[in-house]
Amino acid sequence: MTDPADLVVTSHGAVRLIELNRPEQLNSMSEELHSTLASVWGTLADDSEARVVVLTGRGRAFSAGGNFDIMTRVQRDRAFRERNVDEARRIITGMVRCPLPVIAAVNGPAVGLGCSLALLSDLVLIADDAYLADPHVQVGLVAGDGGALILPLLVGLTRAKELLFLGDRVGAEEAVRLGIANRVVPKDKLLDEAMDLAGRLATLPARALRETKRAVNLHLEQALTSVLEPALLAERDTMHDPDHIAVVEKIIASRGRRRATEKG
Repeated sequence: MTDPADLVVTSHGAVRLIELNRPEQLNSMSEELHSTLASVWGTLADDSEARVVVLTGRGRAFSAGGNFDIMTRVQRDRAFRERNVDEARRIITGMVRCPLPVIAAVNGPAVGLGCSLALLSDLVLIADDAYLADPHVQVGLVAGDGGALILPLLVGLTRAKELLFLGDRVGAEEAVRLGIANRVVPKDKLLDEAMDLAGRLATLPARALRETKRAVNLHLEQALTSVLEPALLAERDTMHDPDHIAVVEKIIASRGRRRATEKG
């Protein structure tokens, strides 16, 4: 199975545990992590012994989403920008079309693409102190890599617009109430409960489970056909928009001043 530094996939019987492995960076995207997430779903689909996937993050975050170093490069490097969008497309379609049920164990903040990874999973268990948020608009981007696709199907258009426009944090209990998570679990029991749930799913008739996921995800397939490409291309275009560049520069400068103050 795949085991690069930033993504670890381990086998537990018929369950495959995927761990985002950049804990010091709150599992924000690196080039390697983003690229591997784009290819791992095909690898899992071809694994004849696998029945269920559990997706989580190591450390105190599920995933903080975007990385400002990558954002800066995407702004300036057209080829890298196109590659980034292509990988985002493959992450989304790979998750939707992966025949194995995917359980997200949201152990901490799930932000931006991290939020999309959680919401594109089939079942979502969330730690009691975790939250979800999609702040693309706040940093001058279109929420093309998942939010615009999945949120309207989960919470309806009006609430989806509120969550995407404002980027507010959604706590664990509120996430369950809105229908974007299945249950709240104490943080110290989250992974155990996710693996237990995966074990239950793994004992079900495999074909019936896979085909049920495929049938239910036909709703998502319709959205993939009509929404995904325009949303991704709109996000691509905002990746080098002056508003986005200005916001990223301001955040990076603020962090630099804060580090200088701490060292002083």
